[in-house]
Amino acid sequence: MLSKRQLFILGVGTSIIVILNIRTSKTIAQLPTVETPEEILRTEIIIAARSPIDGKPLSAAEYAEVQVQLQTRRNPPKLSPKVRETVFLLRLRQLIRTFAPFLPI
Repeated sequence: MLSKRQLFILGVGTSIIVILNIRTSKTIAQLPTVETPEEILRTEIIIAARSPIDGKPLSAAEYAEVQVQLQTRRNPPKLSPKVRETVFLLRLRQLIRTFAPFLPI
């Protein structure tokens, strides 16, 4: 059990902490972040890029060549039968878990 003096000291200490906290917690208004307009971003010239296939750095000319090759490809790359089966089973599992989430699969 606390004495009257201890309660008084505790109350004064708590009051000081609250007052200091109120004084130091004033928010400072920040200036809005300056965003680059989309029109300017569209006009920037890209001189360095990364390959969308393997992530290697490319020059602008090499990047353009890769983009043309990807756009002119008629057939998507073939997946191995094992990968196709795995994807099918994962999708089937997801469908089953949608309707029966309590099943341990």
